[in-house]
Amino acid sequence: MTAQKDFDFVVRTWSAWAPGIKNQADWQGWLNAYSNVSPEKAAIPGIVPKLLQRRLSPLARAVFNAADNCVDSNKPLPVVFSSAHGEVNKSLEMLRCMQRGEEISPTAFTLTVHNAISGLFSIAYSNHQEITVLALGQDGIAPAFIEALGLLQEHHDARDRAPKVGALSDAGAVAEEVLIVLYDEPLSDFYPSLPFALDAPTSCVLALKISLAGDGLPLQLCRSSEHRNDDGEHALQIFSFLKFLVTDEQSLQLGNHRHSWVWQKK
Repeated sequence: MTAQKDFDFVVRTWSAWAPGIKNQADWQGWLNAYSNVSPEKAAIPGIVPKLLQRRLSPLARAVFNAADNCVDSNKPLPVVFSSAHGEVNKSLEMLRCMQRGEEISPTAFTLTVHNAISGLFSIAYSNHQEITVLALGQDGIAPAFIEALGLLQEHHDARDRAPKVGALSDAGAVAEEVLIVLYDEPLSDFYPSLPFALDAPTSCVLALKISLAGDGLPLQLCRSSEHRNDDGEHALQIFSFLKFLVTDEQSLQLGNHRHSWVWQKK
């Protein structure tokens, strides 16, 4: 295996949601039987205004539930949202309504676009920091980490160039940490998924607050030229990374037919 540049970072804290999970201790057993769980709606954090709560889809509720445990309402963070399919199931239902000759609500349409959940999150948490929304498939979850690490490095370099005296701007101060939110839900049977490994067995959201230094789980990410064909796409790789977090596994390699990425616990 030929590795290239290494990226060091720290997972300051993480939180995840899936049906039947109440706390991090539940994940070990859940990962061994997640294909047999029953659908369930996530609880909505109390910080979300009632008006917005009515607009949250089951997937959005899950995203808010997981992310809420990694944010401080007094310290907004840049966020990288990453999902292969987003609200595509809601888009399908809207198209079926059109096929039946029913009118489509403009609000319903706006809540099906790929950045709808991030927009609602920004409103609910009064987050005016940089928010990026990625639509990742075959490349898996690695680009979300690369994007977040790029934001951290960008703001780190900006602080180095800033005057040594005086206070940093609010944007510079909060960019010491970035929130990554990985999420997907099962596709409707309408969409053919075989022979591609792209469909999640159940809804799952993983939120990670990362930084370049500090307390937490230190990790190293590097790219490998090794080709892999059996790791699945974005939706399935979320489960692989969760297993990596909650077990004693020291490394995780995920990729596709072009290249792969390796996460290493330090």
